[in-house]
Amino acid sequence: MSTTPEANPATPAKPSAASRYLFVFLVGLAIGAIAVVMILRAVEARKTWQDRYPVAAMDLFQAHMAQLKASTEANRCSATDILPHLQSLRTVANDIEPAFGDLREDARFSKHASDLRAVLDSTLAAPPLNCAGVSAATAKIGEACKACHQDFRG
Repeated sequence: MSTTPEANPATPAKPSAASRYLFVFLVGLAIGAIAVVMILRAVEARKTWQDRYPVAAMDLFQAHMAQLKASTEANRCSATDILPHLQSLRTVANDIEPAFGDLREDARFSKHASDLRAVLDSTLAAPPLNCAGVSAATAKIGEACKACHQDFRG
């Protein structure tokens, strides 16, 4: 009895190389991300306090302004809530010229810093007694900041 040989079963199809390419791409992407983070940390580690000083001074100034705004929004406008922030703002205002050493000799920059200190001095001389006064004082301080930022920040 002769049996007819069955047709050869189909050989399995070759697996697509796309999955291998995708895997290699994802591994390369992960290694690249790790390398970028390492490079950025190395660059950041090389910065000195002089490099961080301007940003730190402005961040501190912004933090105290935010605290004043939060106190106003929470209707906590007593002298004990407001004066520490105003005094800190005045202290940070003394550091503006040293923080921005390259602008220290610029007359416009010195005038803006002086104007900011004058606004803070007048606010501390007659501290606001209610939230409306605190809002008005923060608006004046904000205007002094904005004037400098318009000329020097962009």
